[in-house]
Amino acid sequence: MHQVIHGEIKFYQFDIFPDTEVIQAVFTRQGGVSPFPWKSLNQGGTTGDSRSRVIENRRLAFESVKLDVETVFDVWQVHGTTIIETKKTRDLDQPHEKADAIVTNQSGITLFMRFADCVPILLFEPQKRVIAIVHAGWQGTVKRIAEIAVEYLTQHFQCDSRYIRAGIGPSIGPDHYIVRQDVVVRVKKAFPIEWPSLIQNAGEEYYLNLWEANKICLQEAGVQNIEIAGICTACNLEEWYSHRAEHGKTGRFGVLFALR
Repeated sequence: MHQVIHGEIKFYQFDIFPDTEVIQAVFTRQGGVSPFPWKSLNQGGTTGDSRSRVIENRRLAFESVKLDVETVFDVWQVHGTTIIETKKTRDLDQPHEKADAIVTNQSGITLFMRFADCVPILLFEPQKRVIAIVHAGWQGTVKRIAEIAVEYLTQHFQCDSRYIRAGIGPSIGPDHYIVRQDVVVRVKKAFPIEWPSLIQNAGEEYYLNLWEANKICLQEAGVQNIEIAGICTACNLEEWYSHRAEHGKTGRFGVLFALR
């Protein structure tokens, strides 16, 4: 990934996606109007921050990549496997639908999701011109939401998975992500062969590698071109929100993806 600075707003872009085809941004927490503990570009409307500040932060974010905020299509993320394909924007007064992957083949629509440790996964198939954003926490990861999303693209858009480009974005890294024993059991069930490479044991604590787990899901779905940001949200709270590192008292950073 490479860093882009627009005024006070800082965001990152994957190198794997061509600028001539898509508009992309993984926003940091910098450059917004929210006070502590959401400081400052908080995109999360359920974190305790005021609605007016969240709306202004979203406007600033979209403006930084020269997009109209009214092109947005976003959802209520619920750690499931529901995928929504959209051919229209979401009216800003319309309630959010529940989903953890959103897909479009229409330009003029900006897919948008919010994160604070969970894994953002961006998918782009240049032959069919289809994009998707996937939200994968540990629950979505063991449910293999990334693989399900790729299968959706191949089934509904006749995409060839070999042409799909995938970006695995900033999220909590394997050095910080301590999980319970019940999560370890779920990981072993979801990845019966690969789990030893995903779970590291340090004394009585277990660490989960979400990046590698989602890479495996993508590869098993046939995706060959994968870029992993390798950026841990819990390591740098100046740039990222981290639900785990900030004990739940934090905001959400936004991720957007649009076809040119």
